[in-house]
Amino acid sequence: MKPSPQTPTIVEHISSIFTEAGLPENVIQYFHCGSPTTIESIVRDPKIALICFTGSVAGGLAVQKAAADRIVNVGLELGGKDPAYIRSDVDVAWAAEEIVDGAVFNSGQSCCSLERVYVDEKIYDEFVESVQSVLKNYKLGDPFEKETHLGPVVSKRSKETIEAHIKDALEKGAKDATPENESFNSPPSDGNFVKPTVLTNVDHNMIVMTEETFGPVIPIMKVKGDAEAIKLMNDSEFGLTASIWTKDTEKGAELAEEVDAGTVFVNRCDYPSPVSRTFLVPLKILTEVQDLAWTGWKNSGKGVTLSKFGFEQFVKLKSFHVKDYPK
Repeated sequence: MKPSPQTPTIVEHISSIFTEAGLPENVIQYFHCGSPTTIESIVRDPKIALICFTGSVAGGLAVQKAAADRIVNVGLELGGKDPAYIRSDVDVAWAAEEIVDGAVFNSGQSCCSLERVYVDEKIYDEFVESVQSVLKNYKLGDPFEKETHLGPVVSKRSKETIEAHIKDALEKGAKDATPENESFNSPPSDGNFVKPTVLTNVDHNMIVMTEETFGPVIPIMKVKGDAEAIKLMNDSEFGLTASIWTKDTEKGAELAEEVDAGTVFVNRCDYPSPVSRTFLVPLKILTEVQDLAWTGWKNSGKGVTLSKFGFEQFVKLKSFHVKDYPK
């Protein structure tokens, strides 16, 4: 395992958890490295039987290129620009609360966080007002304080990218509809803090609607209905997750078929979770776990994790054909 240089200690925590659980020593091994040359040599090492990479599209292409002269499986989980579509039949206040959480949880630093929101024109104004009402009660601040909702982003570079996306949108006609919030205006001085930002009057000429922002930004675009929403949701180089919010779950599932994404949620987002249930039968307690596969379409990657399909890349098939000896 090789962690990102931006979050180096997480791999040590993962290793210690497995050690505490009783996994034999050195079954899980990790190393720290920021050198592309060293990483390239490891990818090409014949002792490496599988490569799984999570990161940017550029990073994924570099890993894939390094492995190109080997017959080895490469799994890539890359960027996302995950859309949400709010249909006119929803409870607006409820949907707004869910969307805000899906967009700014962990300061928007989730591979499947919401990055663009499309809202039916019939409820657009009401929805924007509800988002503002929800965000008024959020607190930007020290992540070690219990009342804090959002902490800093991971790096100065990340902060600059997020702010550049916002600046580009405003210069092209977007409006900053972020509600007044004292904590947004006076975050701690020490740290890469970015205030949650609501943008309206956005379109696909703005990079905030096309490139991965990976920050607490909620761009909200008005649409005429289902057809326009689906067209815009699919107008992206990415296809990790998407979500459709509607009272009519049957219609939501029908629309989900038209969305180009590895996972499409109906009335939920940012939730790569297994379905697990425990039930009783005579003299037994059975637990059934049926994870949903986690996979990306288009430039969001290739390969699968989670679910029974996620195990397939970690094993090799072997067929045994044994014929009885004739004598």
